[in-house]
Amino acid sequence: MRLLQRTIDKIGRLNQDAMMRASARLDALTHPPGSLGRLEELAIQLAGIRGEPQPVFPRKAVIVMAGDHGVTEEGVSPYPQEVTAQMVLNFLAGGAGINVLARRADARVVVTDIGVARELPDHRDLRNRRIANGTRNMAREPAMSREEAVRSIETGIEVFQEELDKGLDLVATGEMGIGNTTASSAITAVITGKPVKEVTGRGTGVDDVGFQRKISVIEQAIRHNAVNASDPLEVLAKVGGYEIGGLAGVILGAAAARIPVLIDGFISGAAALIAAEIKPESKMFMIASHCSVERGHRIILDYLELKPLLQLDLRLGEGTGAAIAMKLVDDAVAIRDQMATFADAGVSNKD
Repeated sequence: MRLLQRTIDKIGRLNQDAMMRASARLDALTHPPGSLGRLEELAIQLAGIRGEPQPVFPRKAVIVMAGDHGVTEEGVSPYPQEVTAQMVLNFLAGGAGINVLARRADARVVVTDIGVARELPDHRDLRNRRIANGTRNMAREPAMSREEAVRSIETGIEVFQEELDKGLDLVATGEMGIGNTTASSAITAVITGKPVKEVTGRGTGVDDVGFQRKISVIEQAIRHNAVNASDPLEVLAKVGGYEIGGLAGVILGAAAARIPVLIDGFISGAAALIAAEIKPESKMFMIASHCSVERGHRIILDYLELKPLLQLDLRLGEGTGAAIAMKLVDDAVAIRDQMATFADAGVSNKD
């Protein structure tokens, strides 16, 4: 708990002077002010995060947290639990969607086992931070203890800090865990106050019967655990997942270090909810990469007041949407630094 407290104590606010200077630079470029829309808004936010008007972001990483969920015993996913471990091995082999997109963004992929049910073989690129062999079945009992919830968040902070020590300018969140849309829907319903049926999607593709079962299981978990919505650590402990806690730690660690954090899809959004409930100022350091087709994701973004950069109907997770958005960060920086000013180009500005 001490690491978590130290981290949130370091989280401040955006640097307004840097933002004003970045805005002035953008207004001087050869275009009608604001005509590059979200790219300009992004450039200004990046300046505020880093505390300088023209920051650059050459060193990028996608931190992928993997963990299993005991609630899969209730039949909430058409995929068996062993897929989590199999996909982690695919990440390590470089064959997953996130590997392809991260390579194109020139970002490293950091794979962390924070709670996979099956023991994984040693691998030089795997961070073994396993808290337990998956969470417990939240429909029957709390998914984890409060101490484990804190540990999952602090593990995310530690993994982020290790990457920061290696050199890091921009970080993205990614995850893997069969059953984690169920946990994310529960977290979203509790924190936003929306009915479970409004925040729950089909995840990896359950049929109609499975979808109704999933909604019922989530409602049962929330009711059985009597979750206190005003206590984010309790929410995480009772209906969350280790990988969700880990990503909340990555977000809080990034905010404390003034590193922009690209939030991926629905599960990453649930982690962002936990982080924002722990420290509301952390929202300022989040960039919503996209809005997925999971119906709860839009509700999360609206609750956090985050505007997504992209709408691509994604629902894979892994950090794929965030990796795509990394190129938009590069584009915003390039526009800011390489576009000519009115004075340089000899172009008349508005009166």
